[in-house]
Amino acid sequence: MSDKPIDELSGVETTGHEWDGIKELNNPLPRWWLWTFYGSIVFALGYTIAYPAWPLISTATGGVLGYSSRANLDESLASARAAQGDLLAQIETRPLADIIADDALARFARAGGRSTFKVYCSQCHGSGAEGAAGYPNLNDDEWIWGGSVEQIYTTIAHGARSTDPETHYNVMPNFGADALLSKDEIDVVARQVASLSGIPGGEATPEGAQLYADNCASCHGEAGQGLAELGGPSLADPIWLYGNSLAAITAQIHAPRHGMMPAWSGKLGDAAIKQLAVYVHGLGGGQ
Repeated sequence: MSDKPIDELSGVETTGHEWDGIKELNNPLPRWWLWTFYGSIVFALGYTIAYPAWPLISTATGGVLGYSSRANLDESLASARAAQGDLLAQIETRPLADIIADDALARFARAGGRSTFKVYCSQCHGSGAEGAAGYPNLNDDEWIWGGSVEQIYTTIAHGARSTDPETHYNVMPNFGADALLSKDEIDVVARQVASLSGIPGGEATPEGAQLYADNCASCHGEAGQGLAELGGPSLADPIWLYGNSLAAITAQIHAPRHGMMPAWSGKLGDAAIKQLAVYVHGLGGGQ
């Protein structure tokens, strides 16, 4: 018979310990819990022996099974590259129109282009290609250098105002900064341009029409419709790269801003550029 005292309230044997009048009951853990705990210890020891676990000075124990998560990853990547190899080879050798016409190849190209876009293009054009001030929206149907898939490919490959010898290049004159037009003339032609797309403050006048014809029509078109072959943006729609207000138009005429897009032909392979072109073309604004 145990000589340890029994707690009067619960009728449970105590351990004999007492702190400030509080006695500790002797309630052992259930056997199933103890065996589970001991089993987990045995399993953990076995796991550290079978798999990489214990850190050493410059490496770690390799485990008797020789398992390596890095080796598994390398195998998976190699398998994925092998599976993509034939499709990538087709993209490199086939024209863009043929790629788009082939449903399976087009899906593969768009998926690859989407991934490449997020890495190399989203910083300027946005993760959803919605653009920002000074960076074109690629979802609409307004294209400075043309929106066909071939034109998009050329723009990605050679850039705009980049160091590539085949880059798109144009420069809008500094009509105000270089005193090509007076302040009053800039105000008149700015109102003429604003009137083409209904911007508040716009006003079409004979003087404005003449100034526009003499200084703007050669790049932007007689009706402001834009000329993609020259990189002249349309002035007759609500899409504006540097702001759709009379003040913004005036500032652009006085001392225009010129964006620059890098040429990707030296950094990305032809297959990646084709995939990008197919993806961007399929965003909804491609011509």
